[in-house]
Amino acid sequence: MGAFLLRRAVEAALTLIGVAIVVFVLVRVVPGDPIAMMISPGASEADIQALRALYGLDKSILAQFFIWAGHAVTGDFGTSISLRQNVVSLILSRLPATLELAAAATALAVALGVVFAVLGIMWSRRFPEKIIDGFNGVVLAIPDFIWALAFILLFGVLFPLAPISGRIDPRIEFEFVTNFYFVEALLRGEIAVLADLFAHGWMPALALGLPLAAIITRVLKGSLDQAMVEDYVTMARVKGFGRLRIVVGEALQNAAIPALTITGVQFTFLVGGTVLIEKIFSYPGIGNLAIDAVINRDLPLIQGLIVTFAVIFIFVNLSVDMMYALLNPRLRHG
Repeated sequence: MGAFLLRRAVEAALTLIGVAIVVFVLVRVVPGDPIAMMISPGASEADIQALRALYGLDKSILAQFFIWAGHAVTGDFGTSISLRQNVVSLILSRLPATLELAAAATALAVALGVVFAVLGIMWSRRFPEKIIDGFNGVVLAIPDFIWALAFILLFGVLFPLAPISGRIDPRIEFEFVTNFYFVEALLRGEIAVLADLFAHGWMPALALGLPLAAIITRVLKGSLDQAMVEDYVTMARVKGFGRLRIVVGEALQNAAIPALTITGVQFTFLVGGTVLIEKIFSYPGIGNLAIDAVINRDLPLIQGLIVTFAVIFIFVNLSVDMMYALLNPRLRHG
């Protein structure tokens, strides 16, 4: 186990370095001048050059990279060109919103995936199973941003049941200590605040989580189908256990490992998928911030955001590998 963790840690470090190099080069070779978007029409050439020097854009790409990397290892990603704020502070102020949204979407996806997988096995080889499989295929075929637009049209316009933008009603008088609004409101027992956060968050969370729910349903249902022919399930039938108890109490635990692994891997894509969802719902997370950074060609902010996404991806994948190694006896004792 120790050698496995060491190897994965080295691979993670090398991956992060590779991502930093590729991103740094790519954002500097694409067309467009970020300084041109900052200056006023009457700015002199001297003003332009002074601004370039301020952001280090007057040096070669290689020199810029080593300067940026030297600061980045200390946690300094520079200052946003468009927002004129510290990049790390900007990211840390928006990251909790994205993590809460991704966590809510994952929780919804797991709940829906488990329910539909269990129902599919309960009604195996009967007509309701075909309905579940058909609905699952439809959900897989529709991207998350289409679900988002459909929810806005249905629940925000035709039947206005919930707000379609923002994270919380600005009229709510509640002083947050951290940016983890939902966690803080839950710990402090603020029911009204929780209700408003839920009202603002359930549509983006559901739009983001539905495709993942379909994946979990398909993987878990396949694993359960295989588990239902195992010896321990046969023994449970001999003992007179009901089908629901066999599926949930006996088969589900052993069938959950592949679904757990795919959920962890898909969580990283879920965080990346918040970019469009946050923009559609005007949700103040790092996904929305990333689109604004690209539009404004804000190089320091783009670099900081992509490195942040890469760290999340690497951390989650490493955690999934560790969890799988602990749950799988062959890897645990290998």
